[in-house]
Amino acid sequence: MELNLSTVELCSTKSTREREMPTAELSCKEYTEKIGEMTEDSQIYLANYAAHRPGISRDEMVDRYTKWAETYDQDLCNTGRYHGPTIAANAVAEEFKDGRNSVKILDIGAGTGNFGKEAYKHGFRELHGIDPSSGMLERCQEKHIYKKLLCDFFQRDTPSLENDAYDCTVVAGAMGEGHLSCDCLYEMIRVVKPGGLVVIVMRKEYLDYVNEYKDCLEPLMDKLEGEKKWQKISREIVPNYSFNKEGVVYKFKRE
Repeated sequence: MELNLSTVELCSTKSTREREMPTAELSCKEYTEKIGEMTEDSQIYLANYAAHRPGISRDEMVDRYTKWAETYDQDLCNTGRYHGPTIAANAVAEEFKDGRNSVKILDIGAGTGNFGKEAYKHGFRELHGIDPSSGMLERCQEKHIYKKLLCDFFQRDTPSLENDAYDCTVVAGAMGEGHLSCDCLYEMIRVVKPGGLVVIVMRKEYLDYVNEYKDCLEPLMDKLEGEKKWQKISREIVPNYSFNKEGVVYKFKRE
């Protein structure tokens, strides 16, 4: 795997007296120093950080994932470093006890299709995915699980998606710097049917230091509930979401 980014570039060792270190960089520095900068886990963490680094543009993010696509599954999902897809699939299965083979699900930020792989184990068959990285979707298609894949950004008023089309929309791993914006909550509601389910699974610490989400994401979730756009079912903190860091699982029911 070609990272093209050194530990020095990603995690500066300058003291906070010299400059104020963003929490994202501090989190990266603490993790790599704890397990050793040259370990495999540390190098994979840095690869993931490169796709979420502060200030990354959407196009840069897509390019990073496309270059990473060939080894993404082995680096993250097949080695126990990232459990987001499994957590998300379990969360969806908890809400759909029966008739899972006909539940129509949109996987937002489908990537290489690991949510779909886990959801398939629960009996879900009507799986669609959307992701802006063609390289990631090529790997996804190879799994032969999704009935429809769209190579596009998920954003406000995505033209390729119809109103009230899905029983469930799922986000597992698509929240982060340069990833989905807060406005995407409106789109998740638009494309799910009335009474349908919205599940969002993300790294908990992103709420603290990703500028797009800090003091914005959860207040907007509450605002939408106050406007009766959806109803919160649950908010759960889960251990070992990725790299032994906590995750947060949100479930909403569209009004």
